[in-house]
Amino acid sequence: MHASRRRFLSATALLAIGAIPLATAAQSNPQSNPVSGQDYILLTSPQIKEDPKKIEVIEFFSYGCGHCNEFHPMIKAWAAKQPAEVAFRRVPVLWNAAWGNLARLYYTLEATGDLAKMDDAVFAALHGQRLRLYDEKSMSEWYVRQGGEARKFSDAFNSFGVMSKLKRAEQLGKAMGIDSVPTLVVEGKYRVQGNGFEQLLANTDALIAMSRKK
Repeated sequence: MHASRRRFLSATALLAIGAIPLATAAQSNPQSNPVSGQDYILLTSPQIKEDPKKIEVIEFFSYGCGHCNEFHPMIKAWAAKQPAEVAFRRVPVLWNAAWGNLARLYYTLEATGDLAKMDDAVFAALHGQRLRLYDEKSMSEWYVRQGGEARKFSDAFNSFGVMSKLKRAEQLGKAMGIDSVPTLVVEGKYRVQGNGFEQLLANTDALIAMSRKK
């Protein structure tokens, strides 16, 4: 399942998301060559990879997305099994003010060095505990309860580095035409399709294999 950007054009609540099906696709064999228009969409404007020597996979997501919360354990386990030649990274979307602040929280935790420790906890806070992490104050208080320091959080949250990454994330999402999450993009040019999370990952594997041959 995906959460679509169209659902947020008039949204006022952080988790007021609707479910729409993933793009319809026939069941594919991950060992076969993925089919354009079925297993993936070829982007008209491919984006430069961070490391040209590696096969890059990007997950576009939001902490506020219920489907991203469901997908997180799967993509986390999948990423942990990838060989060194595969570079996996995540890019948060900024479709409304609440999700924009959650994207800022993601890059703040990355900047403070707490992302690995607190990443799962953010999803749990929002979707399990139903905490309202809307702004710097609520996020900072939550961060302190996790054992962090308020000053450290504030410095990172308001840093030039975090703001620059937010701007780049927004630009990248627009350039790749991301209108639903979670969405995976391989090699900056293949937007993965799938009729469910398992098929989404299977098609990603197939695209990695195809990219390896090129």
